[in-house]
Amino acid sequence: MHTEDGSPQDRFPRACTLPTTEQPRRLEEFEALFREALRDVRRLGPTRLVLLLDAAAEGVARELMQREQGCCAFFSFRFGPAEGGRVPLQVVVPQAQMAVVDALAALAAAVGRGRGGGAE
Repeated sequence: MHTEDGSPQDRFPRACTLPTTEQPRRLEEFEALFREALRDVRRLGPTRLVLLLDAAAEGVARELMQREQGCCAFFSFRFGPAEGGRVPLQVVVPQAQMAVVDALAALAAAVGRGRGGGAE
């Protein structure tokens, strides 16, 4: 999601079928979710990431992940049970898409730092 030149369309993998014109809006949706609901980021491995979200944002997060999986079928999103006001969202990709998890983790950490949380 972050690139050397910073252009939004370069932040999405080639396997993504989301139209280029819609990619900046999708990125904004992820940023808003992380800014408002991200509580922690945990890297479980090169292709696995857990985002702890405020449980109140679960509906919004589920809807966004469903749309994201619709254009990037390589993603696997799994929500765990809410506990302590937080809901874990596990993100898994194939080895070939490891850079996508790297970018998602970096975006989550960067946006999370802006509100005082979300550090790995």
